[in-house]
Amino acid sequence: MKQRSFILVAVTVAILLVGAVAVYAYDSSRDDLIADGVTVGGVDVGGLRTEEARGVLQREVATPLERPIAVGYKGRRFRLSAEDAQIHADVDGMVDAALRASRDGNIISRVARDLTGGEEDEAISASVTYSEDAVNELVLRVKRSLDRDPQDATVNFPSLTEVKEKPGLRVKAGLLSERLDGAMVSTSERRVRAPVRVTQPKVTRQELADEYPVVLVAERYAFRLHLYKRLKLAKSYTVAVGALGFDTPAGLYHIQNKAVDPAWSVPNSDWAGDLAGTVVPGGVAKNPLKERWLGIFDGAGIHGTDQTYSLGTAASHGCIRMGIPDVIELYDQVPVGTPIYIA
Repeated sequence: MKQRSFILVAVTVAILLVGAVAVYAYDSSRDDLIADGVTVGGVDVGGLRTEEARGVLQREVATPLERPIAVGYKGRRFRLSAEDAQIHADVDGMVDAALRASRDGNIISRVARDLTGGEEDEAISASVTYSEDAVNELVLRVKRSLDRDPQDATVNFPSLTEVKEKPGLRVKAGLLSERLDGAMVSTSERRVRAPVRVTQPKVTRQELADEYPVVLVAERYAFRLHLYKRLKLAKSYTVAVGALGFDTPAGLYHIQNKAVDPAWSVPNSDWAGDLAGTVVPGGVAKNPLKERWLGIFDGAGIHGTDQTYSLGTAASHGCIRMGIPDVIELYDQVPVGTPIYIA
């Protein structure tokens, strides 16, 4: 009886040893086999030996990453080569990670999984490195090219034609960096659309009239002074301008000051005669400024004159002369700060 028990035990042990050896041998024969259900960077490598997996990952992951990255916006293209981006796919590391996932657990669980057709269901990210500096430089290149400030609508002097406003553009650098980070490791999408924000101008053509409620334009060679209200011609006046050697200053100025019955600070010049360097009170007959004064620049301004024969000629010492009724009419319509363009 004891002998039979011994034999039974011995046979059982032998069977277990044979089974263990068989299990070990089976598992060892698959030590470079990646389990079904394992993917790397979206590529199915399940059921492949490691050497086969290297070839597949080289073809399906590493090679596509050699294509350049492109950022686009409305027909513009900004390229970055894989070489300049220093993109590197660690194929060996990805294969090793897939194999580790396949060999996870103990020998019994692995053999049971393989014999029963089970899967590991493991998704491994592609192991890809690249230069962050190269990404930042590409973002800066895109920004330098696309960024622009909005342009307000403006008025061309002396024609007062209106120049259309233009919106500005700002590249969303942070979002572009995120998109490029994704594209760097993507085997399919190597193009990125530049994310931008449109910025609006402060002044549109519709708002220009508010910006320029009153404008004066003096045409020296036509001896005309034009009054514009909300960029529409309101009235034109015949004037006198500076004589030769006493030219009325050309350019864009603003009305600096105003006065009723202005005093005249006489220039200390030979042409002023006995009055040179003196101050002539306002409202007296010998004060040539008459009635109203609108200062422009460096002693030049708009004023009335009783020498109406001089209107339509170059006769003054730099000022713009108007008929007295005209300058009185103009005075109340032109506030300090009004632009005046002298052509």
